[in-house]
Amino acid sequence: MADSVDYGPLAALIGEWEGAEGLDVAPDPDGLEENPYYEHILFEAIGDVSNAETQTLAVLRYHQVVTRKADNQVFHNESGYYSWDASCNTVSQSLTIPRAVALVAGGQFTASSNGEVVIEVAAKVDDPDWGICQSPFMRDNAKTVAFEHKLIVNGDELSYTETTTVAIYGELVAHTDGNTLHKV
Repeated sequence: MADSVDYGPLAALIGEWEGAEGLDVAPDPDGLEENPYYEHILFEAIGDVSNAETQTLAVLRYHQVVTRKADNQVFHNESGYYSWDASCNTVSQSLTIPRAVALVAGGQFTASSNGEVVIEVAAKVDDPDWGICQSPFMRDNAKTVAFEHKLIVNGDELSYTETTTVAIYGELVAHTDGNTLHKV
């Protein structure tokens, strides 16, 4: 089934990726904390799905595991899906993390003549199209208010930047992550 599906810009993501130059900049009661990390991401083609018999999405399932270099402990474990709707040229990312936070982000992609693919998605709390859902504890103590994710794929190299804006410790803080990975 997956071989006949046109994954559009998502085709560049399919496979296993590893990177060891990541930097997580996270809120801390005393300001910001920096954590160098390495990670593994698996993107699997799962075929297409149809919604209400009128929309067809090409879908990848992914799993991302991020490990802190300082203590070799996993500190982020994320799973989700990337979908591409060719009819309206829209990419979406739906994800969950085991802190009782889930979101659906949407956006567009660009492709250059040299084969580089850039995917950008975003979500905001209370956005009618691309939103964020979280448990009462997270809403009241570390509320995610916005999410932006940019991926750049060029051959066997994938780099990304991600900004999650969090209301924590009485202020809005940009929690950022970025890494460059290579296909394995």
